[in-house]
Amino acid sequence: MNEMIRSLDSKPALSTVGAIDCDLHPASPATAALMPYLDEYWRETFIMRGVDRMSLAMTASPPRSPINVRSDWKAKSGFAGDTLETVRAQALDPFGTRLAICNVLNGAMIMHSDDMAAALCGAVNEWLAREWLDKEPRLRGSIIVSAQNAELAVAEIEKRAADNRFVQILILAQNDEPLGRRRYWPIYEAAARNRLPVCIHAGGSNRHAPTATGWPSFFVEAYVAQGSIFESQLLSLVAEGVFHKIPDLKVVCAESGFTWLPSFFWRADKTWRGVRAETPWVTEQPSDIVKRHVRFTLQPVEAPLETDALTRTLEHIDCDDILLFSTDYPHAQFEGLNALPAALGETLARKIMIGNPLATYPRIAADFAKEVAK
Repeated sequence: MNEMIRSLDSKPALSTVGAIDCDLHPASPATAALMPYLDEYWRETFIMRGVDRMSLAMTASPPRSPINVRSDWKAKSGFAGDTLETVRAQALDPFGTRLAICNVLNGAMIMHSDDMAAALCGAVNEWLAREWLDKEPRLRGSIIVSAQNAELAVAEIEKRAADNRFVQILILAQNDEPLGRRRYWPIYEAAARNRLPVCIHAGGSNRHAPTATGWPSFFVEAYVAQGSIFESQLLSLVAEGVFHKIPDLKVVCAESGFTWLPSFFWRADKTWRGVRAETPWVTEQPSDIVKRHVRFTLQPVEAPLETDALTRTLEHIDCDDILLFSTDYPHAQFEGLNALPAALGETLARKIMIGNPLATYPRIAADFAKEVAK
């Protein structure tokens, strides 16, 4: 890592041409827009219960606040990224993006009815396929599922798995229980079986407080608390033995940040050495398991502006494979086209933009192989 990182403060922004964007957010559809993608029973049920008039768009802050949408990406009406033309003009063409993975942040999984949540997830996936993937070859999709019912989630995964444009499974970081618990293992097994990484994205059902001491009062508290949620979920996956049981599983943490990893690694490794007898299936340091199985999207880069600070953080992480390029469009994480911090350097930046995504997403790698063979 050391030789791959250098300060480029005096040089132009690193080019993103040809990058694979691993976290792009088309605006979540209004529930009314999903009605054509529901069967007759669920259409009638949603109308009867008034669900068709609800907005299930998920935000960690007010939808038009600076942190939630960049000022130059705001829509005159509606929400940023709510049309394919807007996403092309703002997120694909300017960055020279080769492929982008769509993570639709819809609150389908907040429903307390497992069947209703599953129906909504299926409608969102069908909407994404028909309205976005069919119309733009640079886009790929994430299969959203409600993790609360593993049986229904697996059924949706198997239904969508035949469409190779869906390249991962999307669940939210804050769930009913720690994600390492065995109730979730069938989802991970279906993911590995179908060559689909599991993307754990910031957000949740809000059935439980986002902090260990209860409900916060302000958006800033809930937003910052996401970091500790990801730490807890990551350690749960390791300690419960998910990667031991399913060695082919890949997990992507999206919009989680990554600058907290060094302190997490140090504390997890130190504690594991003292209590390792309790988890005999964890046969190596948690940091080594994470570096082999887990990837993190680049944005947001929650680090000081000084290049040296980020350089030191990357040196402490000590893993060139761990980051995946992302713009996190339309959230405000950087200005202009400066999605790649200068501290990365050109060699590591290219690995993050192309090499690491290809190694993480088998279906995207297969598409690339076909192109090369032509």
